Amino acid sequence: MEYKRNEATPNRPEGDRVIDALYVFVDIPDYLRQLKDEKSWEKNDRNGITVFKTEHLTMVLTMMHEKAVIKDNKVDGLLTLQVIEGRIRVSTIDGDFELTEKQLINLHANEPHSIEAVTEAAFLLSNYTLREATDTQIPEST
Repeated sequence: MEYKRNEATPNRPEGDRVIDALYVFVDIPDYLRQLKDEKSWEKNDRNGITVFKTEHLTMVLTMMHEKAVIKDNKVDGLLTLQVIEGRIRVSTIDGDFELTEKQLINLHANEPHSIEAVTEAAFLLSNYTLREATDTQIPEST
């Protein structure tokens, strides 16, 4: 297996890390401290970091300031949003769901939703993108 790394950037100079390998250990409290220490947290209403990424699964740890909103979001795969700290509101076409620590919500692909931080909040987004159908088809019998 080839290891995949995320390289450091000017905004995250110590960001070089493995994001895909036979195993990837994710220290959530350590990443949350890192997110809060970065300038992006001071300047923006949210900050996030990809902690695992394969061809079909991406996991992003995100922190949002109180009242920050991600509006009209859609993802192209199955989405699991698990609250680590704080409280968030997820708005869907069927209504609003308020989630607190240790709760999660699952959404199917392309399901429109918004995420609002009711308090300062941290959550883990896991997006599983379904494999595309191949061009190979079974021939019809004659």
